[in-house]
Amino acid sequence: MILAPEVLAMLILNIIFLFFGFIAFILSIRIYLKWDLNSTSKFQYSLEKQSFLTATIIKYIFALKLPLFLFFIFTLDKISNVLTGAMCAAGVVDATEFGTYLFILKILNIYLFGFWLVIHYLDIKNEDLPYTRLKFGFFIIAFLIFAFEIILEIIMFNAIDVDKMVSCCGTLYSSSATSYISNIFLIDTDILLSLFYGNFLFIVLFYFLKQKELFTIVNLTFIIISIISLITFFGTYIYELPTHHCPFCFLQKDYYYVGYLIYTLLFLGTFNGLTTVFVNHQETANNRVYNISLLFNFLYVLLVSAYPIIYFIRNGVWL
Repeated sequence: MILAPEVLAMLILNIIFLFFGFIAFILSIRIYLKWDLNSTSKFQYSLEKQSFLTATIIKYIFALKLPLFLFFIFTLDKISNVLTGAMCAAGVVDATEFGTYLFILKILNIYLFGFWLVIHYLDIKNEDLPYTRLKFGFFIIAFLIFAFEIILEIIMFNAIDVDKMVSCCGTLYSSSATSYISNIFLIDTDILLSLFYGNFLFIVLFYFLKQKELFTIVNLTFIIISIISLITFFGTYIYELPTHHCPFCFLQKDYYYVGYLIYTLLFLGTFNGLTTVFVNHQETANNRVYNISLLFNFLYVLLVSAYPIIYFIRNGVWL
């Protein structure tokens, strides 16, 4: 295992999260099975107090989990210096067979914890607490995935061999790569950009129509299309190199850490877009989530589009 200070800090925090999360997990099972708001018993009163404690634990885990995810990426980028062949976090992710799955799992858990907060907010807004059993039942599932993430993270860092040659991002993210990632480079650029901007136009359309199901779907597809287009097209203009497609290198100091801003905008835009499905039409129509989703998705599109436009203005040609 790589015993870098950043790795140790993450593992310690994850163990603390797991400990408090397990307490919330046990209480959630109890609340989910025994909750009855119509009851006036002492036991129900105890459950209500426990529900506030459990919700507080979950909220604080999420409040720290989001910045910890950014710290996780920063750590991967930093320890890439000790792995032969690695140039950025991509090499560390590919250093073991667990890296890619862990990365996907971390992103999934951020969305899941965020969805729990939305359900919790809707629940406490109503004096009848209609979503209490739902939110704690949801957390039971989310915690199991979260615990699996922590176990997988420990396994990944333990499996990294500092003496083993790993692939650099130039090898991993190229049309000549043998992995499934190489298939995205087969997509024609014009088609990909049409999908990207067309998807965003649908987001704008369903924003005005307030069609929450369709708004959710186009935000979901926007995540996939945005990441693919970022790797195959927009990223090359950030690097100003037509052969450099790494989705991690622009997290580095050489590119002013712009990657953190790019991914944050994409997350905030799509997450708020996906949460519209959790509330009814009347609440959604007057809710800020539509506005927040459109705002951050627009800022994301504006930011990534600025790079090729500025490059063309400066050089008179496209990459």
